[in-house]
Amino acid sequence: MKRILTTVAALAISGQFATAAEIAPSDVVYEDGAIAASLTGGTPGDVENGRKLMNKGAGNCIACHEVTDLKDLPFHGEIGPMLDGVADRWSEAELRGIIANAKIMFEDTMMPSFYKTEGFIRLGDAYTGKAHEGEVAPLLTAQEVEDVVAYLMTLKDE
Repeated sequence: MKRILTTVAALAISGQFATAAEIAPSDVVYEDGAIAASLTGGTPGDVENGRKLMNKGAGNCIACHEVTDLKDLPFHGEIGPMLDGVADRWSEAELRGIIANAKIMFEDTMMPSFYKTEGFIRLGDAYTGKAHEGEVAPLLTAQEVEDVVAYLMTLKDE
């Protein structure tokens, strides 16, 4: 028993202890639109990076949503609902599902699917007017989805 505990401790310290693997977009399991399991296999989301993704890159959530916590940033959208208090309205699993593929929970939503790589119709190649070729990458990585969810979980009504 002592040898097993010593081996486990040595593996954990050396970083060689196996961790759960990232879930690929095609392997995500939705339960009523929610995703219970972390997409990263357990690596927690980074709240600060999630806050940045709300305004930059493929996330750019404030193009459609307003967030009082981000009032220092210009041009908040009014297409999607206000995100203040979103952590009080939705669970972490529900927020993960909405970010990954909102169309599962809200069929008619305009919100893009940020963690989806298949099932598209007439997918274009940027602004060229040509059809996309090859595999499709998700708009956000598994870690970025977890980062946005971690940030959204900080948005509670006071």
